[in-house]
Amino acid sequence: MNIAFVLLTYGVNEPAGIERSIGALASGCRALGHRSLILTAASARGHQEGLVRLASVRLPRPATEDDLLHALTNPTAVCAEVAAVLERERVDLVCWADASWGLGYLAPAPPRVRTVLRVGVLRTDEFMDRALAQRPRAAFTCSPFLTGQARDAGLDTTGWHDVPDPLACPPSPVPSRTREFLRTEGPVRVAARAEPHKGIAELIDAVPASFDRPVEIALAPAAFEYWPGMQAQVIADCRERAARTRQVRIVPPLPWDAVQPFFAQAAISVNCSTSPETFGLAAAESLNVGTPVAHYALGHLPALIGPAGPFVPLHSGPALLWEAVGAFLDDRELYHRAARQAVKRVAHLTPHESARRFLSLTS
Repeated sequence: MNIAFVLLTYGVNEPAGIERSIGALASGCRALGHRSLILTAASARGHQEGLVRLASVRLPRPATEDDLLHALTNPTAVCAEVAAVLERERVDLVCWADASWGLGYLAPAPPRVRTVLRVGVLRTDEFMDRALAQRPRAAFTCSPFLTGQARDAGLDTTGWHDVPDPLACPPSPVPSRTREFLRTEGPVRVAARAEPHKGIAELIDAVPASFDRPVEIALAPAAFEYWPGMQAQVIADCRERAARTRQVRIVPPLPWDAVQPFFAQAAISVNCSTSPETFGLAAAESLNVGTPVAHYALGHLPALIGPAGPFVPLHSGPALLWEAVGAFLDDRELYHRAARQAVKRVAHLTPHESARRFLSLTS
């Protein structure tokens, strides 16, 4: 079968969860013997199998949704090009990877092509309404949490399915002796997209003066942002706050392939998002190398992480989260029990398994 994914911001090794998950899902489809394409309008460099760069629409980097809508003021050209690609490549199934950025609201597929809508974040706007009105064969989210969130927001989720975001790499936990060294001497590490709701500024401000570990934070600008200059503002603000501490250092941004090695040499990673993570792919990358994850009990993270790291309620704030991190690192037995659980929590998140579930939606 020939399968296409449409995500206009997709780039090779892009530091954003939706792009990473689509790349891994496409890889899983290929592993099952299918041919998969990814259609993008991003200008980022890089090459991978099946990548199709559209000529009818180009987006700046980073792009806002206003940039997207401006580029699609008259969508005739992009709709014609996408439909032509699907015909030329004899695509049987196309996945609109978002209501707007994935062209779900336009759904320019020839009548014979089956369509699927991916819902990666809660949307209750006009684009989501239009995407659902296109009557895709199926719709899927990345977690039961997001499906429930959509249902609670008034969307009709009857027939929706959950397909978890896959990890591109197999589990690779560090040896137990190394893990013990990291528990006592290793840094605390954070890797996140540069956006305000990731809670990085608040985490930096709350680091206790007595905390004796280095804290290394990698903030990466993605191909999209919510308003012009948002990511640059977040990075500059966090650098300024970090400079007022003795422990915190903002390290260079990481391509996604470097995230697992970064976490593998950490005592613990922290996911401090103050808005619900609909999946938590960066946290899953940390678990995949056996590094526990501290987090707020929010969104899909509790179900993903389980006993593989400490957590506090969001309303407790970052000061209590730091307390939980310190107590966790001091408890050798609890720490190693969590580290052993970490890989088990994500062992099922393979491209092969997620692709199998994805393909079952229209079989």
